[in-house]
Amino acid sequence: MSLRHHLRRAPVVSADEAVRLVEAGALVVDVRGEREFRRQHVPGSVHVPLAELEERAVDLPDDRVLVTSCTGGLLSRGAANLLVELGFDAVSLGRGLVEWRAAGLPLVGDRSG
Repeated sequence: MSLRHHLRRAPVVSADEAVRLVEAGALVVDVRGEREFRRQHVPGSVHVPLAELEERAVDLPDDRVLVTSCTGGLLSRGAANLLVELGFDAVSLGRGLVEWRAAGLPLVGDRSG
């Protein structure tokens, strides 16, 4: 892991802040596995598993803030840091979908998953 990785940490945002960012045009990038994503995710989010993020980053918009999300916030922090290293404007959803759900915000998907 590079020194730059430790120096250029992406900001962490709350669910309420993430909603404001999305309303202003940000894109939620869900970095969990396929099964988890299908089960539940933030409406309008795109699915890019963490293991594929660096390779598929070229497909992400570079003119929008990217809000990374996962279940509890750990994977999304690493994903947001990677995206910042790659030159994106990225933030991490603090406690992930746990916080999103606790805030009463909508989720979509096949809960039988």
